[in-house]
Amino acid sequence: MITLGCVKRLLCAEHCSKRWGRSQVIGCSHTGLNGLPPIFQMRSLRPREVTCPRSQSREAEGAGLEPLTSDSPARALCPEPRCKDGGQRPGLSAWERPLQPGCEPLGGNMQERGGIMLPSYHLLWFICLLMFGLDPLVCALLESALDRGVNLKEVLEDILDLDVSISKTDDFIQLVSGGKIVSESIPLAHRYGGHQFGTWAGQLGDGRAHLIGIYTNRHGEQWELQLKGSGRTPYSRNGDGRAVLRSSVREFLGSEAMHYLGIPTSRAVSLVVSYDDVWRDQFYNGNRGKERGAVVLRIAKSWFRIGSLEILAHYGEKDLLRTLLDFVIQEHFTSVDVNDHNSYLDFFSAVVSETTSLIALWMSVGFAHGVCNTDNFSLLSITIDYGPFGFMESYDPNFVPNASDDERRYKIGNQASVGLFNLNKLLQVLNPLLDPGQKQLAVQILEKYPDLYNKRIKELFKAKLGFLGERKGDGYLIAFLLRLMEETKADFTMTFRQLSEITQEQLQELNIPQEFWALKDISEHKLFPDWVTMYLLRLKSNLDDSDAKRRKRMTSVNPRYVLKNWMAESAVRKAEMNDFSEVRFLHQVLQHPFQKQTAAEKAGYSSPSPFWAKDLRVSCSS
Repeated sequence: MITLGCVKRLLCAEHCSKRWGRSQVIGCSHTGLNGLPPIFQMRSLRPREVTCPRSQSREAEGAGLEPLTSDSPARALCPEPRCKDGGQRPGLSAWERPLQPGCEPLGGNMQERGGIMLPSYHLLWFICLLMFGLDPLVCALLESALDRGVNLKEVLEDILDLDVSISKTDDFIQLVSGGKIVSESIPLAHRYGGHQFGTWAGQLGDGRAHLIGIYTNRHGEQWELQLKGSGRTPYSRNGDGRAVLRSSVREFLGSEAMHYLGIPTSRAVSLVVSYDDVWRDQFYNGNRGKERGAVVLRIAKSWFRIGSLEILAHYGEKDLLRTLLDFVIQEHFTSVDVNDHNSYLDFFSAVVSETTSLIALWMSVGFAHGVCNTDNFSLLSITIDYGPFGFMESYDPNFVPNASDDERRYKIGNQASVGLFNLNKLLQVLNPLLDPGQKQLAVQILEKYPDLYNKRIKELFKAKLGFLGERKGDGYLIAFLLRLMEETKADFTMTFRQLSEITQEQLQELNIPQEFWALKDISEHKLFPDWVTMYLLRLKSNLDDSDAKRRKRMTSVNPRYVLKNWMAESAVRKAEMNDFSEVRFLHQVLQHPFQKQTAAEKAGYSSPSPFWAKDLRVSCSS
């Protein structure tokens, strides 16, 4: 059983070290795969000599924090650690350092879950918090936000079992902003390591995030609640533990957009904006600027990632590695018998399979994560840690959303290869726990990755093109289309969407309506008529199908709206001027990405990107 003496190296007690002032609530991503084009091929990856600028820059991002005062209600909930001999250790308080050996937190009950001690809370605790008091302006803004339906009603009601009205309370705002914790919760910051740009980066950890509880809802689902941007942790290094509005809006909208696209992801519950200033060097060029801070309450089934295991293996903490693995398997891999001799092998097989599926789903909607380090790859194969992500506009296998990735390691066309690299690092972690026979089987499991990926990506793109059944030339037809798109710089999302909406008769006559601008672009290619001929022949092979059925089927898997960078940037620019209408509007639109929406059409969300968007850049800075 893991005790707190062990947990201090995994999940370190830490309270939010910032008391927010005036705040406002805005709302409660082998080679040659059977003829597929370069974007789907996997390559060997060279490690980068330096780590991501994000990890290097945090030492320079300190802005200074207002510490909790001795009479703060929050401090009363997070007292000094007490030694077993009854004395208190001198020096830093519990929210400024990890728990020390031989110490345990004073006060607050911990729930024992599967042999590991994690924080817990009850629904009623939400309304038992002491009140700090709010500026009346805040309440008015909150009511306005709720009226517009941006309190993430689905997350509150269906996942957290909360009535939406609770998000109007001061207590709720204090909770989701990190101003207070519930009475029986001990906020934790997680220790992990990782390979960044192919190179071991050492110990990393949650530098600006706090796990505040685990909730089991009425469906029997367990969700971990985490605040991002809530203050310093033992892993902040010299950073301030804060997050800026810019990156918070992107994560808030990005994670929800991915959910409604049907892709496994963390979710966003709320976005709270502060009037306090945060200083950042956005593009790591020496130009620090003042930005607004924000806190996102995000949830996931688990925040454990490959780096959670790597840090233990790297420092030879074998017993703790085994215990953590057993916990993860028992809690999140119910198909695996934790007591079985091959449990770690079965776990690895499941992670390989699910990671393959996740990356294929990313590719099917043109999503580039931007920073596919092992510390950003979930063990549960969900999309986490939304940083410099982007949805590809013009089809380009070399698309890189992250301006800091000057070597294009994490370009969209490399994501399959990066997945294999990261899974190989996971295998290296597991090797000391496997016997010789299991090691050989694990290698064989990993060798199946290219075939698994190829099969899944073909399934997804066959659906995007309306194919039923399996035909020999399907892979070629997919590759042919993508090649035409690349050479004409056709829009990825809208090409597939407009193929979903155009009739076979219009295609056969090459009578493309003017509003189908993406198809107009690709039709300029001299080989487009040849592809259309083959495509229509393939559609005729669909048994018991009609053109109406095909279009209905295709529009259900080809979105009309994705969160393109220019859309997020436009919303961020307005938010920085205290206008959150576009954040709210975008969130509403992205809840229904497959449905044509009049307001979204007027906003240009399915039109070519505006000219000013061509020079947009995003970075690791947050």
